[in-house]
Amino acid sequence: MEKGNHSVENEFILSGLTDREELQVPLFGVFLLIYGITLVGNGGMILLIIIDPRLHTPMYFFLRNLSFCDLCYSSIIFSKMLLNFFAERKSISYTACVVQLYLSIAFADAECLLLAVMAYDHYVAICNPLLYTVTMSRQRCKKLVAGAYAVGLVDSMIHTCFTFRLSFCSSNIINHFFCDIPPLLALSCSDTRMNEIVMFAFTCDIQVISFVTVLLSYVCTISTILQIRSAEDRRKAFSTCSFHLTAVALYFGTLLFMYLRPFSSYSKDTDKVASVFYMLVIPMLNPLIYSLRNTEVKDAPRKAMNKLLTNS
Repeated sequence: MEKGNHSVENEFILSGLTDREELQVPLFGVFLLIYGITLVGNGGMILLIIIDPRLHTPMYFFLRNLSFCDLCYSSIIFSKMLLNFFAERKSISYTACVVQLYLSIAFADAECLLLAVMAYDHYVAICNPLLYTVTMSRQRCKKLVAGAYAVGLVDSMIHTCFTFRLSFCSSNIINHFFCDIPPLLALSCSDTRMNEIVMFAFTCDIQVISFVTVLLSYVCTISTILQIRSAEDRRKAFSTCSFHLTAVALYFGTLLFMYLRPFSSYSKDTDKVASVFYMLVIPMLNPLIYSLRNTEVKDAPRKAMNKLLTNS
């Protein structure tokens, strides 16, 4: 149970992205910049949606919660990752590892479900515009978001409990930059077949069902858009959907690659790159994707600044 006089039960060692000393400072600079953009982008998006009454619609309510999820789970990973670039021993306590795994899964699950809800919101807005205000009422929107968080918390509890019931007696070195299920299973000296089944089953339940919901919503949405006679109206409708489709493709593509593979095909280097992309890069890109072609979001900072100057 011991490795280097440190109990596996008390702490783990995170191997990080690389053990090459000459890359630690450049990588720290790159990821500090990414984290700064993530904080400003998602924090700014949340603030704009709160203060601008024009953005008090279901679409932006969901987008605000998506930004909140991005902000939370990227912070859960970045905070420890940035510190470890200069730490002699890249250790994480057993309790901190449990908390990091639990929260990262919870917010990742909630994001999956929120992307599905946003696709459904677009479907209702374009395919049933006359019923939109009734179907996507404020109360229903709150229930959908609450449901996404509740499912994420419950699913995360199941994964976390199954993972940390295992014995970690061979080593305490996690071959990753954060506590994730595949590297923890690789570390265990217990039988992990049940964990693999649970991970695959619940991943299918949440990620695949969310992806299918998005896919079906957009098949119906695009079919309706193609029936619009006006070229200008078609362009506007496609523009509304395009940014969400981009975010969906990036997120689900990476996530399905990460967790819907046989455990035997787990590759430390490939999975580290994929994890960097979906845990750290996508949260940075989402505010840019959703504001790039969205005139309401782009105009909101200018109007908020004008209002502030007028009041002062």
